[in-house]
Amino acid sequence: MKHVILGTAGHIDHGKTALIKVLTGVDTDRLKEEKERGITIELGFAALTLENGRTIGIVDVPGHEKFIKNMVAGAGGIDLVALVIAADEGVMPQTKEHLDICALLDIKKGLVILTKIDLVDNDWLDLVRDDVREFLSGTFMETSPIVPLSAVTGEGLPEFLSTLGKMASGIPARPDTGLFRLPVDRVFTMKGFGTVVTGTLISGKVNVGEAVEILPGRVTAKVRGIQIHNESEDAAEAGQRTAINLQGIEKKQIHRGDVLAHSGTYVPSNRFDILFRYLSSADKKLKNRTLVRFHSGTSEIISRIVLIGRDEMEPGEESYAQVILAAPTVTMTGDRFVIRSYSPVRTIGGGEILDPLPVKHKRYSDIILNDFNILRGGTDLERITVILDRAGLAGILSPELVLRTGINPNNLDEILEEMFSRREAILLDRDELRIISFHAYKTLQEKVFSEIEKYHKEFPLKEGFLKEELRTTLERFIDPRLFNMVIKDMGKAGKIIIDKENVRVAGHTVNLEGELEKLREEIEKIYLESRLTPPSTKVLLENFADRKVQAESVLNVMLNEKMLIKVSEDMYFHKDILNNLGDDYKKFLLKEGKSTPASFRDMTGLSRKFIIPLMEYFDITKLTIRVGDHRVLRERKEK
Repeated sequence: MKHVILGTAGHIDHGKTALIKVLTGVDTDRLKEEKERGITIELGFAALTLENGRTIGIVDVPGHEKFIKNMVAGAGGIDLVALVIAADEGVMPQTKEHLDICALLDIKKGLVILTKIDLVDNDWLDLVRDDVREFLSGTFMETSPIVPLSAVTGEGLPEFLSTLGKMASGIPARPDTGLFRLPVDRVFTMKGFGTVVTGTLISGKVNVGEAVEILPGRVTAKVRGIQIHNESEDAAEAGQRTAINLQGIEKKQIHRGDVLAHSGTYVPSNRFDILFRYLSSADKKLKNRTLVRFHSGTSEIISRIVLIGRDEMEPGEESYAQVILAAPTVTMTGDRFVIRSYSPVRTIGGGEILDPLPVKHKRYSDIILNDFNILRGGTDLERITVILDRAGLAGILSPELVLRTGINPNNLDEILEEMFSRREAILLDRDELRIISFHAYKTLQEKVFSEIEKYHKEFPLKEGFLKEELRTTLERFIDPRLFNMVIKDMGKAGKIIIDKENVRVAGHTVNLEGELEKLREEIEKIYLESRLTPPSTKVLLENFADRKVQAESVLNVMLNEKMLIKVSEDMYFHKDILNNLGDDYKKFLLKEGKSTPASFRDMTGLSRKFIIPLMEYFDITKLTIRVGDHRVLRERKEK
């Protein structure tokens, strides 16, 4: 069943609280000060059961201008507004402001209740009705029913209940992202139970026994009990007025404006991208960086509006903006908000959250403006693409993508799978559900290719670029999984060659020309002439002290080209010399059957310094195999 919350709105002393008491038997003015002053100060709550058995939650809001912030805190979760206007007074200042607030919060349905009809005659009532209809012209309540009644005599109450029942049945279910969220509008302590919070559960579901997180402070607690309309329940779901008894937390740790959520699902922020509508009733231009009061959910936070693409706004205009808050709060894309001026305090506008986790933008940028246009009116696919691009190479987890698009997780998963299959997005980790923008992925590939090319130009004699060295030279830290995926894809595409821990651009070859070719000839001559007693690399490089760096590079090239063979860490042999030795060694073994270090010495005339590394080399290259304290031909042994 759809759950419906009815909220009152209207000027002070127009009979909102009295009407609720007649309908439900509940006096929502529960505070001593409210009783003494005869006005509603805090939010009040009650439940009304209709003839068809349906229960409607009711939020009673204060009508005095000093308590508008409390009214806004209560209005955020309502589905249907009852705009209460006293027949003896008609439309008053708070009637107008409350209606503006309801419109800014995108409440789409309402009815007008003309109270105190026992104080006026029929002619006056007709005049007031006409005046109200004119007042509502051009608003979302232009065609709303107007129901006259008296809470004192009961006249009109049956008509009101009938109208309410019909309207409630036509209220569509709230869009639900499935992520539990309850903005806290009241915190108190009950003897024997402990801390209790109340609010309208605007998304998802919560069960008794579950752990919850109180944001933005990230304090954790356990749900000890749940009540809906004063009845204990095992669970509460979106659209219900809910009281939650929390275990493991004190009242002083929670405040109105906090949000209950499941751990890890929401991210507090003090910066939001918004679509802002400046009310036509405002009396002056709104300048960039104006100090304001930002109302979202049940919170009120001092903030500044940073206008995008302009320096000021005229009353009645809309603009993209960023709002920068003095303290973090929790929102998601699609949430509505109200903005009130800092001083004097009055409602001046409101709008919709377009991105709850943006970075700071350039104020004048065609790219940024285009992103705002897409976030406001683009398809789900287009909006997902913008958010992924904004996340860049860090990527974004699937739950955060829900927050930043407002798309239900099931629908989001379907779109993402299509994007993965068409390579419009990259899934970095299916278990973690971290997603990378395809644009960012392609840009990283281009950057990697550019860095390898740059490396080849800087070190033309090196065969390739060490992968880990390449990763650390990129502009920012790149997740190793992402880097390896990029390298692998580039290798499959034939753009680069992957050689163990090195990468190089396809087609890259080391060419020694001019002085470098002469240097190679000199080095080759040394290894050919030294035959089986080559110098160590240290001694070799001493011969080229004035060209040591070039000599080292040429040595590496000769090793890569297999002109020189590395037998041990500091011992290189010319390939021809080593091949000849291998042939001689094989003949020796065919004749003698086996060899020892002593017989190898007799065969070559070498010292132990060379004998052991060379014999081990022939083991490694599978010419020989060690058996006990001697070697035999591997091929003969295998036979």
